[in-house]
Amino acid sequence: MPKTNPYAAGAAGRCPVCGEGFLFEGFLKVAPRCEACGYDLSKLESGDGAATFVILIAGALCAFGALFSMFAWNWPAWLLLLVWLPLTLLACLILMRPAKGLMVAAQIANKASEAGRDDV
Repeated sequence: MPKTNPYAAGAAGRCPVCGEGFLFEGFLKVAPRCEACGYDLSKLESGDGAATFVILIAGALCAFGALFSMFAWNWPAWLLLLVWLPLTLLACLILMRPAKGLMVAAQIANKASEAGRDDV
């Protein structure tokens, strides 16, 4: 059986351990357990990390596009808002699931665990 790349599997929404089971239960909720290999996914949580990266990436792309549209084609403010606000929302929604999958996969690949009272 070939070794699964946890990052590719996580970005695709698959279990980073086996690459076969679903990582998500719904849009962004991590499944409690992999249906294929039985790995316990309930202890994995990406927090706000994925949202931070998505906001920075989508915001930079859409801000550049809006500024380019404003200066190159002299679009009025209402047209900029009409075009670029929905595109920003769409970019964030498209990037969020793969980004969260990558964050969860990074936890598994690096064998990360939550710090407890004994770690201090």
